[in-house]
Order: sequence, then structure tokens, then C-alpha cells
Amino acid sequence: MRSIISIIFLLIAFLGIANEKAALEKQSVKISGSLSINTNGIAPIPSFSFGKPIISTNLSISRNRFSYDPFFAYSFDLKPWIIDNWFHYKLVVKPKFEMRTGVNVSMFFSEYKMPEVDLWQGQRYTTLELAETYKFSETSSLSLLTWYDRGLEDGTISGYFINLVADKSDISIGSHFLMDINLQAFFIDYTDKNDGLFLAPTITCSSTDIPAFVFFQGIQQLVTNMLPAPDFSWNLGVGFSF
Repeated sequence: MRSIISIIFLLIAFLGIANEKAALEKQSVKISGSLSINTNGIAPIPSFSFGKPIISTNLSISRNRFSYDPFFAYSFDLKPWIIDNWFHYKLVVKPKFEMRTGVNVSMFFSEYKMPEVDLWQGQRYTTLELAETYKFSETSSLSLLTWYDRGLEDGTISGYFINLVADKSDISIGSHFLMDINLQAFFIDYTDKNDGLFLAPTITCSSTDIPAFVFFQGIQQLVTNMLPAPDFSWNLGVGFSF
């Protein structure tokens, strides 16, 4: 019952944001976002996962070259998992090439089961980003993202996330559906033996009639020193965008 109430609450909140979108766009402020339900809670760095169904939201509030791009992920009983607060600035804006920088102040939450009580602990991170995107066309691009993560609490990990992303969007499937294909090849180099090279394809199908979509995401490690080595994992999701 609490899961259903949580989903209804988030839907109402997103409808409120959507109603404000038109008014803000008149002030040259653009808002977009999505709300999705995922089966396996894959993290923004896909080698890490929550391992349970989650509700996640992406927002983007932009004006000119600046944008605020938060990401929130919660369990079905509204326990927080990830709270990201990304601030981005586009350094270079060309028809075929863009470069941006960014900083993120985030919280990552973990659950620890104790004999008498379950503990929910939050850990703070800061992230610096440099990202470049080359556009082959309006529907295909190649991006390189580099993050440096630094954990602020004792016992947290720090390191680099380097991600090469090939994206092909708006592939027609009949007259009412579109498909996007996204392939990530990423390398992580973190403390405490959290290193590895991974592949992560994502296939998204959306409707041309309503702002809804479904997606499949897979993660396969190629080389890693993590113990135990992560097995192939996958994630299914459904959501809507505005």
C-alpha cells in the first residue's frame, strides 16, 4: 500500500512541475524531465546497483549555457538512495561539437540490517565533470565523460569514471513508436579495489502519441579486480517524460 501511495505522490508532484513548464519557458527557462520505475536500481555509474526496484527522477532546468540537472532515486517506501545535484556550464557550443563542465554535490544512502533495527546511512560525495559530445547528425552522437568522485566521509571511496557513449535516437518502429540505442563503454578506477572495464547497452522505446517509454539496460564486466566480480546484471523500466 505504501508503494502505491508513494507512486501517486510522485505523479502528482510531476504533474505540478509540468504545469509550471510553459510559464517558465516564457522567461527563457527550459524545463524537462522524466519519472521512471526500475526493477533493479542501476546507479548513474552502472557498475553499482541498489539491487531492488526503485523510483527515479531526472530533471533539467536550463537557461542559456547554465543548467541544474538533479537526479533522485528512492525505494518504493520512499527511502532515499541517491540524491544528485548537478550544476553544468557549456564551455563550447558549436553545431557539431559541445563541451561542458560540471560539479555535483550528492548523497548516497546504504541500508545496514542490525539485530534490533535497520540503519539507513547517508554518505556525501562531490564530483567534477568534463564532457565532450560530437554530433554526427541530429540523431547520432559520440560523447566522452570524465568524472572525479571524492567521498567526504571516512570509509567512502574516491576515483575516476571515464565513459565513452555512442547514441542513436529516433529510430522509427512503425508509425507510432521510436527506439533509442545507447552503448556505454566505461572504465572505473576507485579506491578499495573498485576498478574495471564494463559495457552497458540501453534500448529505449517510446511512443509518438504519448510521452511514455520503456527501456532495457544491461551491464557486463569485461575486466575487473572487484571481489566478488560482478555478474551480468540487467534492469527494466517504464516511465514518462515531459
